[in-house]
Amino acid sequence: MRQTVKIIRKVDIEKQYEHALRLELDYELASLYSAMQENDTKEMERCKKRLKEIQDELNGLHAYA
Repeated sequence: MRQTVKIIRKVDIEKQYEHALRLELDYELASLYSAMQENDTKEMERCKKRLKEIQDELNGLHAYA
């Protein structure tokens, strides 16, 4: 029974983490769009780097699903 509860908690934590990553993904996409409108290449590169990191984290979560 304890193992079942541990597994359920782990799945809940992973879902919360995935949700937070998706919110951050949306924020970074909006930031990238804004940087593109302003032609801010430094900010565009920062956004793209963070988007890649988020993508890698999401792929890592799905690898264990």
